[in-house]
Order: sequence, then structure tokens, then C-alpha cells
Amino acid sequence: MRWRGERESENVEDRRDEGGGGFGSPFPGGGGLRFPSGGGARGGGIGIVGLLILLGLMFFFGVDPRVIMQGGGPGGDEANFPDIRLPQSRPDTTGFPVPRQPQGPDLQRPRSASEDDLRKFVSVVLAETEDVWSNLLPQYGQRYSDPKLVLFSGGVRSACGVGMAQMGPFYCPQDERVYIDLSFYKELKDRFNAPGDAAQAYVIAHEVGHHVQKLLGIMDQVESARQRVSERQGNAIQVRVELQADCFAGVWANKAQEAKNIFEPGDIESALNAASAIGDDRIQKQTQGYVVPDSFTHGSSAQRVRWFKRGYQTGDLRQCDTFNADDL
Repeated sequence: MRWRGERESENVEDRRDEGGGGFGSPFPGGGGLRFPSGGGARGGGIGIVGLLILLGLMFFFGVDPRVIMQGGGPGGDEANFPDIRLPQSRPDTTGFPVPRQPQGPDLQRPRSASEDDLRKFVSVVLAETEDVWSNLLPQYGQRYSDPKLVLFSGGVRSACGVGMAQMGPFYCPQDERVYIDLSFYKELKDRFNAPGDAAQAYVIAHEVGHHVQKLLGIMDQVESARQRVSERQGNAIQVRVELQADCFAGVWANKAQEAKNIFEPGDIESALNAASAIGDDRIQKQTQGYVVPDSFTHGSSAQRVRWFKRGYQTGDLRQCDTFNADDL
């Protein structure tokens, strides 16, 4: 992946010297998306397109459609993209559910050359997402605002609660920040056999995809549906949220390649390998020896690969409507 010498984002906060001690046990589940209990971002009402889609979701899951007859939606061209939003009250929703061994704090230690290099890489990838989405999102009636990316070690405090390294990277919509402990990349390479710059870039692009979902108003509308359904039905909705973020990551890769030719031969295959490595079915098979599809919250390996490929091959956000897809 061609990234050296490219612009580094100024939206990186390095909190690694804060350490992870004193935070207690990690929340159940993992990283990916985290929400404070009982609250969340407010975004106005539901457009006519969003209303129709949300009604379809609610009828599918057997929810009384009268529960959506309240609130308003964000501005923008609602006819261009589904107006669905993500729930705000489940701290166990995750994008990269990687079970890991607890690690102690690593305070005030000097950074190695490889760590500094990885920080630069993350900053460049974040800058690439800024360039793509600031140009692309206005085409769908929404201005793009840059998220912050927070580097931490062990544990970190966010507006969505305490995040631990064991949970993997996560996005907090309450403070519009992506959080990542860079040791996750070693785990991705060594444990899940998904090495390479493009695999690491995919992780960031997926989390930024959740930020795009928030800006498009997708998060709050799904909340209206998922807070009133069973855990199994809520998991099914969450799978569609995560697969859409994978598709958005593919759209980013398409536009970044088109603009700067950043990917070299084999890079996209590396990103697809990472998507496959963190599928619910593969992780469950590794950790418990069997698979429970009703408990999936992110999608199977095949589904994550399929939706990333769809975004990459089309470069069109409208092709990422996982909520109306009959076959995920």
C-alpha cells in the first residue's frame, strides 16, 4: 500500500501514556461501536424514505409501527440514501469482537521506531478517509465532519464509557471518535493471520464507516426499532449495521484508489482476508468450538467479504443498503 510521504491527519489524539490501569473489568462484547446507556446523539426526524424502510424493518421483526410516529430527521437529500440510524443503548455492539487477554498499563515508556511508524501510518489512512468522504458525502446531501482518532494503551475513557484493549477498536458516536490500541494490529496479524497495510487500513475505514452512518442519520432510526425487539432480533439488525460499515469501507477503498492509486497488487485481497478473519462464525469457532448464528452481531466471514467487495466494486453508497437486502 502506497502511503509514505502522504499527508498525515491532524485529528489524531495520542493518549497512550494515560495507560489502562484502574478501569476494572472490560464491558461484555467488544469494540466497534459503543453507546452510553439510555442516551445518544439526537438527530431530528425520519424522512419519507427512512419511514418506509423503518416500517419494513418493524413489520419484519413484528414491532408495532406506531412507535416511530415521533421525532424528526437530519437535513440532506433523503431521496439519495436510506435514512436508517443505529441504536444508542447497547454497550455490547462491536465491530471487531476479538477476545484478548487482559494487559497491564504501559505508562510513560519510550516509543519504538515501529510504533512511531505505525502511528504515522494510521494518521495517513485517517487523512485518506477525510479526503474521500469530504468529497463524496455532499453528493448524498450531507456535509462531512472529520472524526477524531484516539490512540490508547490498555484502556481509555470515552463519552460512551470505558474502552479496553481487549474489546478491539471502536467508534463512539457520542464524541465522534474512533478508538484504537495499536496492539490490535499485532493480534490481527499473529492470531488471525491477516497481515498487511491494507488489512490495517480496512480496520480504520470500517470504524470511520460508522461515523458516516451517524452523519447520514442511520444510527438513530435503527435505535427506534432495536430497542423494542428481542435480543435475537436486535442482533440481526446489528449485523446489517456492521455489514453496511464494511460496505462503506469498500466504497472508501474504491474512491481512494481512483484518486491516488494507493493500493498495490494483493492489497485488496489483504483487506478481504481481514474482513473474513473477523467474521462472527470464524471467531466463535475459534473461541468456543461451535457457531451460534442467532448470536451474530457483525456477520459471517462470507458476508463481511461480500459487502466490502460490493462497496469496492461499485463505489456507490446506495449499493450499501443492507437494511433492504433479502440476502446478506
